Amino acid sequence: MQAAVPQQKRIVIVAAKLGYQVRVFADGAARIGYASQLITDRCHQLTDPWGDAALPLQFDAPDFDSLPDLHADGILAVGDQPACVAAQLAARLQVPFHPVGAVLAATNKFLARECFRTAGLNVPWFQLCDSETAEVPFPCVLKPLGLSGSRGVIRANDRAGFVAAFERIGKLRPGPHILVESFIPGREFAVEGLMDQGRLRVLAIFDKPDPLDGPFFEETIYVTPSREDQETQELIRETVTRAVHALGLRHGPVHAELRVNSGGAYMLEVAPRPIGGLCANVLRFEGMGLEELLLRHAAGENVYDVPLAGGAAGVMMIPIPAAGIYKGVSGLEAAKTVVGIEDVIITAKEGYHMVPLPEGSSYVGFIFARADETSQVESALRLAHSKLQFELMPVLPLL
Repeated sequence: MQAAVPQQKRIVIVAAKLGYQVRVFADGAARIGYASQLITDRCHQLTDPWGDAALPLQFDAPDFDSLPDLHADGILAVGDQPACVAAQLAARLQVPFHPVGAVLAATNKFLARECFRTAGLNVPWFQLCDSETAEVPFPCVLKPLGLSGSRGVIRANDRAGFVAAFERIGKLRPGPHILVESFIPGREFAVEGLMDQGRLRVLAIFDKPDPLDGPFFEETIYVTPSREDQETQELIRETVTRAVHALGLRHGPVHAELRVNSGGAYMLEVAPRPIGGLCANVLRFEGMGLEELLLRHAAGENVYDVPLAGGAAGVMMIPIPAAGIYKGVSGLEAAKTVVGIEDVIITAKEGYHMVPLPEGSSYVGFIFARADETSQVESALRLAHSKLQFELMPVLPLL
């Protein structure tokens, strides 16, 4: 009697567009013998414009009945809005993922703050505002409810700054309200985690060595392992664990941001998705990268105890030096030869209009480093960045 052939694992990947991380997930699935199906937010009248055989679905109002019959062993989401769609689709397909309500709370800054407060976590003063005349304490931070990557996040130190920030965010925000909260001083950290049926594994704690005090909050350097003492690291783990449970997140990747000061740890947000884009390259595990680990986890394999690779690693998200049309970069080869640097990847394309925060949502590129110690990684990233010179042509205002 012939032995049955094991059924090929199938993973659904939900993403707003075909980007680097989506390609890595799809290629990784093929490499380990999985089938993958991409679902993207694009017009259904376009016939496979990217050549990726993706199924179109309007994420703002998803009509799941328009999709062909799907079966899947697991689901992954690339981005916050895709995570909302993935949660709904996972419920229909009856595969493990974060619950819909938990994802909706995690991707709405006000709802997340409410969940954290109810759970007894440290929270700043906060409220929803729909007018620049609102009475608020200073300094405060204004945030659109649904945007990510520090887009639209502005600190105001006085009434004039508040009015200017409110008007500026008003051109970006998707709804009538803005979250306003007291500024939280302190050191900022990122935590990459993996939820497995309600249990959180902290994969890595990233230090953010550059101060993020405003007026804008552009992230630059992530380095791991953290150089904080064990008591502080345990506080970070405990706070993130309480936060994911407060939101109700249950199964899949999470990416958390928080601040620590003399008053304790304050959650900024917990996203129901992995760290974005090329930054995932920083994390390596025994025999696999982060994307493969997440693919195997989504498919039901036991990867909870797969160890993180030794040594220290980090990434610099190269900030946009000024608004303008990107023309090119010099010093790239010199930056790549810095001891400890693994790669320098420029993602900006010639002729591309670069827009800094708070309106912008991208970087010039990424610098990756790896060494024995975290301090060596940070030094390598800074030295490599100092060797890069970017040419941007100013954009002339329309007459």
